[in-house]
Amino acid sequence: MSEPLTDRQQQVLDFIHAHQRQHGVSPSLREIQAHFGLASPFGIKRHVDALTAKGALRRLDGKARGLLPASHPRRGALAEIPLYGTIPAGFAVVAEQEPDAYVSVDTISLGVRPNTRLFALKVRGDSMINAGILDGDTVFLTPREPRPQDIVAALIDGESTLKRFLVQRGRAFLRAENPRYPDLLPASELVIQGVMVGLLRAGTS
Repeated sequence: MSEPLTDRQQQVLDFIHAHQRQHGVSPSLREIQAHFGLASPFGIKRHVDALTAKGALRRLDGKARGLLPASHPRRGALAEIPLYGTIPAGFAVVAEQEPDAYVSVDTISLGVRPNTRLFALKVRGDSMINAGILDGDTVFLTPREPRPQDIVAALIDGESTLKRFLVQRGRAFLRAENPRYPDLLPASELVIQGVMVGLLRAGTS
């Protein structure tokens, strides 16, 4: 890196790293602005521009979530992750299903340890587009207890789906990242099959 970062620039970079690990995509400028409680996006844009100039960030032109930490580790243990078809349709319990294929992925790039149990699903539909998850993308998930705001693969009353996991007044429910879709409240059953840790954009490798 050509120049040292200021404390605030380091905080912005750390938040982008953490958001990418938790959600599989980089935050938008508006999300960074909200995280730091700023009234205007211009201050965040100035920090992002400085991070780009210093070589700490790369920016993909024309992408709302096109901020990539240049210092993010690129090489780790290459793992073969089982791909279990599409979500929301046709996803059964992982242990009882043979994978359709395997996807090679660098586990460090997902921010997980090499021995973490992972599986992959192909996304179908547009209910998560505001989280940067598009039709045809591949999401990587790990079986663990979800925390509020995690994006999860879930079985809700026998129907499988990819949504954000939320808890309100002690009751868990699922929310799309597209205002055209209603919240999903389980009538009898909500089983979390995996928590999203990463994403592979359709058409990339």
